[in-house]
Amino acid sequence: MPNTPDPATAPTKAVWPAVAVPGQPGAPHSIPEAAGAEPKASPSRPASAAIGPRTQGDQVLADLAAQIERYVVLPSPEAVTAVTLWVAATHLQTVWQHAPRLAVVGPAKRCGKSRLLDVITETVHDPLITVNASAAAIFRSIGEADPPTLLVDEVDTIFGSAKVAEKNEELRGLLNAGFQKSRYTLRVAGPNHEVVRFHTFAMAALAGIGDLPDTIMDRSVVMRMRRRRNGEKVSEFRAFRDTPALHAVRDQLAAWLRPRGKEAIGLMPVPMPVEDRAADTWEPLVIVADLAGGDWPERARTACRAMTAHEAALDQDNSLHTRILVDIRRVFAACDNAAALPTRTLLAMLNRDEEAPWAGLGTQGVCPRRLQILLKPYDINSSTRRFPDGTQAKGFTRAQFMDAWDRYCPPEAPPEPSGA
Repeated sequence: MPNTPDPATAPTKAVWPAVAVPGQPGAPHSIPEAAGAEPKASPSRPASAAIGPRTQGDQVLADLAAQIERYVVLPSPEAVTAVTLWVAATHLQTVWQHAPRLAVVGPAKRCGKSRLLDVITETVHDPLITVNASAAAIFRSIGEADPPTLLVDEVDTIFGSAKVAEKNEELRGLLNAGFQKSRYTLRVAGPNHEVVRFHTFAMAALAGIGDLPDTIMDRSVVMRMRRRRNGEKVSEFRAFRDTPALHAVRDQLAAWLRPRGKEAIGLMPVPMPVEDRAADTWEPLVIVADLAGGDWPERARTACRAMTAHEAALDQDNSLHTRILVDIRRVFAACDNAAALPTRTLLAMLNRDEEAPWAGLGTQGVCPRRLQILLKPYDINSSTRRFPDGTQAKGFTRAQFMDAWDRYCPPEAPPEPSGA
């Protein structure tokens, strides 16, 4: 009789599941566009980065990043890294001292904001999603032992205009307070009118058109979404079909991170590319990257540097108080860093810059009174001075600005080489 192979030892052909779920037999490291398709290299992770054995954390983060990129076109590889690490960090919320917000904003409709929130909802820890809930309903839903992840879509209906935002100051205060652990809101409740302390600490993702209030943006990892170009393709998201794969990644994140809470508490992310509030916001993401190993620590710090620098540049452009300092520094530099300049010279050179906002502030551009108002927060005032040509006039010294330039302005760019 011919030898019959033993079924227990006979080689078997791998069968792809209908939905490629990480961890199932035959599933690739990065989930493909469709069942049976060849895995594609992710734009956010070069193919060479996958060479060599992966840790559990490295693998599950790679799977999560692949799922996000399957449905959403994010503005940069750094943005993919940031979203991936933010989602993972929600599974260790009780460990963190700060709960970073994820601000998913865009200039118009159809930029992928809601689609990104769909994917996030199925992968974060204990999602609590709402469109227009009251602050009271939200803080009554947040517990101390295991806070949910707050997800708010169409947030522009809450903060979109000054009049509407004024009515929602309580919610803005709640989102600001919930950034840091042990910040409570107090309410009088019950038949005995007792003071009750409600927890506010919870990570939150907020999606909408236009920027959020400055105090929330300052506590956020900011995703500036854009419409897809012609040729940029993503898979359609269908909850019934696609949720199982996302839940599989979510469960793997929890299985990897939950046992590492004590380890995460003891980690100090060194080096940290930023300081102060930005460091508070990015620290949970960088710690998760350090736990994962592989190339994630480097990617996390690169994303942190690039994205915070981008927001700082936008803040400089949007805030007249900061912009005036930067432009006055340029005026002094153009005047060979003179020890002092007359106010009229300073104003003339500011209003002459066609790309600056000063010429449009009035019929004649920025005036002496408006200049004093802009400089008042820095305690910089003009006074009558004698200048080298023997004239006396109102003016400023360069020394008056040195402290403010050092504190509030980005470092001066080095001069370009003469052959540039």
